[in-house]
Amino acid sequence: MDGTPAGMEVIQRHFSDFTETQLRQLGRLEELYRDWNARINVVSRKDIDHLYERHVLLSLAIAAWVDFAPGLDVVDIGTGGGFPGIPLAIYFPDVRFCLVDSIGKKLKVVDAVVEALGLGNVNTRHTRAEDIRDRRFDFAVSRAVAPLKDLWAWARPLLRPERKVEGFKNGLLCLKGGDLAPEISESRLRPHVQSIEALFPGEGFDDKCILYVPC
Repeated sequence: MDGTPAGMEVIQRHFSDFTETQLRQLGRLEELYRDWNARINVVSRKDIDHLYERHVLLSLAIAAWVDFAPGLDVVDIGTGGGFPGIPLAIYFPDVRFCLVDSIGKKLKVVDAVVEALGLGNVNTRHTRAEDIRDRRFDFAVSRAVAPLKDLWAWARPLLRPERKVEGFKNGLLCLKGGDLAPEISESRLRPHVQSIEALFPGEGFDDKCILYVPC
C-alpha cells in the first residue's frame, strides 16, 4: 500500500489477512500518535519511533493467540493511550471494545484516534474498572497497568462466566514482561503463560508474555 509507514512491515510479517480498510487504519496510527504525543504524552518518547514494534505488534499478540468471536464484548482495563484495545479493535471489527481509564487526558487521545480511524466498535469510559456496575464483558485485556492480583480483582466482577471462544473460557488476558514469578505467587492464581516470543519469533519479545486467567 502506497504511503505505508516503514514500521508496518513488522505487522505484515506476522499477519497476512488484513483488509484494505484495516491496513489503512493501522497505517494511520503512527501519524496520529506522533501528532497527539506532541501535545499529550501517552507513548514514551523513546518508544514513539518504534510504535508498531513495541505497541501495535505487542497488542496484537493477543489476537495471534486468541480468536475473539464476532459479537463478543471486551473491556481494556487501564487502556492509557489505547493499547492493547485500539489495535485489537482494528483486528476484530465485529467485536465490541470498551476502553477504560481513570485519566481523562489519555482518553481524549483515544477518542480522537478512534474517531479518526472510524472505529465504530469502540467506546470509552472515564472511570476506574472497579467502579463499572452497568456492563458485563466476555474478556478483559490489559497491558501491565497493575499487578496480576489487582487486575484479576478488578476484572473478575465484570466478566460473564460462559465459554465464548473455542479453547478458551471467558477471562483476563494481560500483557506482561520481566520476572513474573513473585507477582504470580502473590496473586495465588494459576494463570496460563503464553510466550510472545513464541508467537513472534525474532522480534525482541523474549521477556514478554500473555497471562491468561479463566473465569
